[in-house]
Amino acid sequence: MNAPDRTALNRLIQYLKPHIGLIIGSLLAMAIVAGAETSIPALMKPLLDRGFTGQLNNKLWQVPVFLVGLAVVRSLAQFLSNYLLTRVINAVLLKLREQMFQTLLHAKTAFFQKNSASNLINAVVFEVNNVLTIMGGMLINLVRDSLTVVGLMGYLIYLNWRLTLVVLVILPIIAFVMSKINRRLRSLNREQQSLTSELAYIVEESSAGYKIVKVHGAEQYEMRRFMEKAERLRQFALKSAVAGGLNQPITQLIASMALSIVLVIALLQSSTEGTTVGGFAAFITAMMLVISPLKHLADINQPLQRGLTAAEMIFALIDEPVEEEDSRKQDMKPLQKAKGGIRFEDVGFAYEQEVGRQDALRGINLAIKPGEVVAFVGPSGGGKSTLVNLLPRFYAPTSGHILLDDIPMEELILSDVRRQIAFVSQDVILFNDSIAANVAYGAVGQDGIDRGRVIEALEAANLSALMKELPEGIDTLIGDNGNRLSGGQRQRLAIARAIYKDAPILILDEATSALDSESERQVQDALERLMVGRTTLVIAHRLSTIEHASRIVVLEHGQIVESGSHEDLIKRDGLYANLHRIQFSNA
Repeated sequence: MNAPDRTALNRLIQYLKPHIGLIIGSLLAMAIVAGAETSIPALMKPLLDRGFTGQLNNKLWQVPVFLVGLAVVRSLAQFLSNYLLTRVINAVLLKLREQMFQTLLHAKTAFFQKNSASNLINAVVFEVNNVLTIMGGMLINLVRDSLTVVGLMGYLIYLNWRLTLVVLVILPIIAFVMSKINRRLRSLNREQQSLTSELAYIVEESSAGYKIVKVHGAEQYEMRRFMEKAERLRQFALKSAVAGGLNQPITQLIASMALSIVLVIALLQSSTEGTTVGGFAAFITAMMLVISPLKHLADINQPLQRGLTAAEMIFALIDEPVEEEDSRKQDMKPLQKAKGGIRFEDVGFAYEQEVGRQDALRGINLAIKPGEVVAFVGPSGGGKSTLVNLLPRFYAPTSGHILLDDIPMEELILSDVRRQIAFVSQDVILFNDSIAANVAYGAVGQDGIDRGRVIEALEAANLSALMKELPEGIDTLIGDNGNRLSGGQRQRLAIARAIYKDAPILILDEATSALDSESERQVQDALERLMVGRTTLVIAHRLSTIEHASRIVVLEHGQIVESGSHEDLIKRDGLYANLHRIQFSNA
């Protein structure tokens, strides 16, 4: 076993330690199962030697009773060991899933850009079950079958040590075969895991974009993509099954050869050393009984490799760096309620990308007063969304500093920074919950929701009519990402969520893009009332919505090229004026 495998196993063992009592109980029950297995051939010897002599032996009638009793004890012990171990496994499985999801919630933004949702779902929901396989199946087989093998081998040595030597020859041969197959299995399992994630991603894309698929008649294209990956997955699954399946037939072949040799030697011994029928039958019975657990031990290899591969993925996810370590919070400053003053000092930012590509932001210097409404406009790709994404610290500047109320943001506790910001994106994200839970998102439980404020926020976002239409009102479930609502209603619900939060800083990223003219006018009025006393950053492509902003900042190629009021920028006849002319001439 290589170093990464040992590390993964050692980490899994750490998760078992809190449940040591249940594990000991399960091990004791497994020992009883192993002892019962060993007792069966021991009962066969007196039954055959003294039970078929032509005379009735009253004591031998106890043997069948003992056999039934052993079967009952073995069954109960086996049930108990499986039950106790299942309790341990599910407790550890719950803990692993908790830690994985905790990491997902606090992982850096870059992590989600590198990993598709299907990969993460596969890891948290499915791959972790392979760890259950390694912890459950392997432990049961390894412990119970090892104890059975030890017990039966001890009895074989006691009966006839010469014949036992022949049986012992098969053990190193089986170990050699397993070592040869092990490397092949590991490689196949990694590739299978990767292909499974890719297949899940195709399903995720096709399901999410079903409208585009249907409109473009791309069913055949998507089917071909799916089947190509599914076929490759099938091929690797077969290769893995072939490699793993070689263990059992090879083990059986070796055992059969050993059994043949044992039969020859036993026949020779019976004529020279007086081996009894009962002794020989007990030996053969014990030998046949030891083959089954040996086969199970040989078959551990395939689930072990699959489980270790899954464990690597799981621990890699658990070890993913989080946005802010708890230990850092002790050295950082709290912030209860911000005034809303924001200052960018020579801020630059570059995404993880190839060398030579232009930075997303360069030399941004901008001071925003508390309560000021600042709009960001410019050509697509100019850096508007990147700039506002630095405020909630989704990303950290690669150069320069951002200050909130004259405090560098990197010195503030992250959760406190985000509590000061309400964010409405052009990409609306809603949750499969009630309207109230979506508006008051982040409130813990129903008791944490202020229903009066929810209704006020919905009214301000022009959703009063919707509440009256729905039979369950604000308790109505809205479906996956709000699919039971229209596009405009979804957008307004996201605006209501920002209104409910009542944060001192408001970020609007094309927040009225999905509204019709009438709804836009009403929501724009509500937003303007909401902006009073709050620092507001607005990203807008429709320039008509930001003409009354305190200041308009024009970004191009990651730099501020113009700044001023709407009237000033029109008079300057620069990039803003040109964009304004293009939009209104098209209108």
